[in-house]
Amino acid sequence: MSTRLTIALAQLNASVGDLDGNCDAILAARAGAPDADLLATPELSVVGYPLEDLVLKPALVAAALAQVERLAAATGDGGPALLVGAPLAEGGRLYNAAFLLDGGRIAGVTRKHDLPNYGTFDEKRVFDAGPLPGPLAFRHTRLGVPICEDMWTPDVAECLAETGAELLIVPNGSPYEVGKGDRRLSLAVARVSETGLPLVYLNRVGGQDELVFDGVSFVLNADRSLAWQLPDWEEAVVTTRWQRDGGQWRCDTGTLTPRDEDPADIYHAMLVALRDYVNRNRFPGVVLGLSGGIDSALSAAVAVDALGADRVWCVMMPSPYTSRDSLEDAADCARLLGCRLDTVRIEPAMQAFDAMLAPLFAGRGPDITEENIQSRIRGLTLMGLSNKFGPMVLTTGNKSEMSVGYATIYGDMAGGYSVLKDVYKTTVFKLCEWRNAHRPRLALGPAGPVMPQRVIDKPPTAELRDNQKDEDSLPPYPLLDRILLGLVENERGAAELVAEGIDAATVARIERLLYVAEYKRRQAPPGVKIGGRNFGRDRRYPISNAFRTA
Repeated sequence: MSTRLTIALAQLNASVGDLDGNCDAILAARAGAPDADLLATPELSVVGYPLEDLVLKPALVAAALAQVERLAAATGDGGPALLVGAPLAEGGRLYNAAFLLDGGRIAGVTRKHDLPNYGTFDEKRVFDAGPLPGPLAFRHTRLGVPICEDMWTPDVAECLAETGAELLIVPNGSPYEVGKGDRRLSLAVARVSETGLPLVYLNRVGGQDELVFDGVSFVLNADRSLAWQLPDWEEAVVTTRWQRDGGQWRCDTGTLTPRDEDPADIYHAMLVALRDYVNRNRFPGVVLGLSGGIDSALSAAVAVDALGADRVWCVMMPSPYTSRDSLEDAADCARLLGCRLDTVRIEPAMQAFDAMLAPLFAGRGPDITEENIQSRIRGLTLMGLSNKFGPMVLTTGNKSEMSVGYATIYGDMAGGYSVLKDVYKTTVFKLCEWRNAHRPRLALGPAGPVMPQRVIDKPPTAELRDNQKDEDSLPPYPLLDRILLGLVENERGAAELVAEGIDAATVARIERLLYVAEYKRRQAPPGVKIGGRNFGRDRRYPISNAFRTA
């Protein structure tokens, strides 16, 4: 019986639908670990994750199997075996499967048993649940392969241990959200404690539409000690070395790379998600309105850090209500970031709309209509630049504003992606302070401050009328966000918040605004998921809704 085993862990950034590219990356990782017995990859590594309804195309499933067979043939050279993920059509069913490839053939297959169907996950919509699995025979040992959600409950790991597994390898496509890293580790510790088996947790990295994956793969020995921890947000291939000690496998201690702490993790989530969204959709860069306010300043900083200053185009679009401070602050932001800034004055368009609509608006004074027209002029300007030159419009609204509808549909909501969509305003302030003091590890942007301190300190304003402040229309952001955390993130009722000392009328007003803005959010661009209840995949509310708790 062999007493040594070498397992290479490939924490990869698979691109959904790019089967050739994904498999080339797997083969490159294999070539980089020639002495390994096995190279393991994350969940659905051949096709990317999540596939959503793309996996219902028989042509995709057939192409994936052909790629698995291509990878299997590559293992005929006597080098490392492969553990890869792909969909499997079998007996009229469709499975999320992991394939063990060795000696030039498919040596074993396991099928995901526990299909997640909550929050961002809809796997029961597209996959069938596999049976409780047994271990896969691999050379001189038996591998248990729970796939992602199979580790979050005890049944699969328990079944594998009872049927002879000696080591658990868990391929994952587990998206980032705040605080999730600790939950993953605690669940892995629970499975190790229950089974007495060491465990490899192997997660993917990179952005896929509204999801972003942080990696942080790790290895736990049977005594629950952490033997390896891979970096967050970056691809990595490491070789872990195992010895059979007293009949049980034990991994030699390797590098324990620390995870990002708050708010660096949020910032990197936005950076990585935007980078992959722009690049995978083949945009040459982004264009955004730089107003001199904090949201656009942070959005521009994330864009420069993700893409480089040469791919970020900022446009200041002043109106008669734009202050000199805002003009100066926008210019200073662009200078500090090193990106292009152009100015397009919108007053001529405002006058044109006033004249055009005057016969229909006769007898009615200016109101929010004229404010929204200003925002829509800016949206139209940015979309025109996008159409003419190709960069994607990056929107700049935050979650606090989107929650209560403090945004203009077809105006500042117009665009292709939003990095702040799931970021509350109080977190925006925290992120700006952090970025001015730290250069993110993966950043392409500059060291040092990226915005003037005045941008952070001054009262937020849309500048759509004289002396306008956000707090003219909304509660102070610390209070607003406290209410929204209760209503949105925790699904609490108004009475619970009032019992904590919040004014009942204020809670009722915010709840009403939250519900009536649902139609706007349905038409908002995608944006990276940060918390546990992002608008869209996590929180799916009806637009027509008469229910209130206040």
